[in-house]
Amino acid sequence: MSRPCASADIFQVIADPTRRALLDRLRTGEQAVKQLAEPFAMSLPAISQHLQILCEAGLVQMRKSGRKRLYRLNPEPLKQVSDWISCYEQFWQNKLDALGNYLEED
Repeated sequence: MSRPCASADIFQVIADPTRRALLDRLRTGEQAVKQLAEPFAMSLPAISQHLQILCEAGLVQMRKSGRKRLYRLNPEPLKQVSDWISCYEQFWQNKLDALGNYLEED
C-alpha cells in the first residue's frame, strides 16, 4: 500500500512539528537550507525532505542563487486553515459568553 502524498492536504503538511518550526523560522525572511537546519538535530537531507513537502503544498517557495537554494514563506495556503478555524472561533465565543452569563447570574 502506498503512502498518500502529504501535500494533498494542508492539514497533514502542518501536522508535523518540524515543518511547523521551519515555517516559523521562515517568517523572518528568506533562508538557505543550512541556516534553516541549524536548530534541528537532523541531517540536511531530512530537512530538505521537509522543505520539499512544504514546497509541494505551496507553503514555501525555493529559488536558486548560484549553488544555494533559498527558501521563503508563502503563507497564502494557510488561509484554508484560518477559514476552518474561524468557524470554531464563533462556537467557542458563544460558549464562553453563555458561561459568563451563567456565572453572573449566581
